[in-house]
Amino acid sequence: MKDTLIRIFTWWNGATLGTLLHTKRNGEFVGEDEFGNRYFRTKGNKTDPALGVVRRWVIYNGEAEPSKIPPGWYGWIHHKFDEPPQSEGYVPREWEKPHRMNPTGTPNAYRPKGSILNSEERRKATGDYQPWTPGN
Repeated sequence: MKDTLIRIFTWWNGATLGTLLHTKRNGEFVGEDEFGNRYFRTKGNKTDPALGVVRRWVIYNGEAEPSKIPPGWYGWIHHKFDEPPQSEGYVPREWEKPHRMNPTGTPNAYRPKGSILNSEERRKATGDYQPWTPGN
C-alpha cells in the first residue's frame, strides 16, 4: 500500500502513475541505458503540435536524477541526435566521457581552499588587490 501511494504522489521516486499511464497510451519504447533508465518517444514518431518536434522522455530507474543520463542519451533526448545511441548509426564523439554522478552535497563535492567545509587555508592575496570601499 505504501509503495502504491508513493508512486501516485511522488515524482522523484521514479515515474508517477500519471506518467506511467501516459507512457502506456502515447509512448513508444526506444531503449534502455546501462543504469536502467528507459527512454520513450511519441508513438509512430509523430510530431507534437505544441512543441514542433517529436516528444521524448525518460523514466528513471529509482530516484529521478537528471545527471544519471549518459552523454549519448542526453544528446538524443535533447534532439541533438536523431538516432538513439544504441542504434547502429550512432558513433560516440571522442570528447564524450563516461557518466559520473553529480557529487554536489556529498563528501566528494568540490570544496576550494578557503571554503568553510575545507580545512586547507587559502593563500593570502599578493598585494595587487585593492578592495573597493564606498565613497572612494
